[in-house]
Amino acid sequence: MSMFHLLAAQQPQQQGSIWPMLIMMVAIFAIMWLFMIRPQQQKQKKIREFQNALQEGSKVVVSGGIYGTVKRIDTSANIIEVEVAKGTVIRVDRNYVFADATSQMQNGQAAS
Repeated sequence: MSMFHLLAAQQPQQQGSIWPMLIMMVAIFAIMWLFMIRPQQQKQKKIREFQNALQEGSKVVVSGGIYGTVKRIDTSANIIEVEVAKGTVIRVDRNYVFADATSQMQNGQAAS
């Protein structure tokens, strides 16, 4: 008897189906999508809608937690100018404006 036949005889034959494992993988992916991916997509959609609806005079929160008022919007360069203190204006990429500061202040999340 050759070495191959001895090794083949020692390994058990698996006759099980792959369906239970496949169903379990699909269920795990569905749960991940439902509880993790979908809510994140909805949150990103709301942020994008807010960014597209920005107007001069809007009170906003930019990345880094900086509160300010939109002074000018340059749609061609996708940049907004935000006044963070009287006479202090910073230029910020529109994609880094995340929230409406007035709703943040009404919820008591902003420091006085």
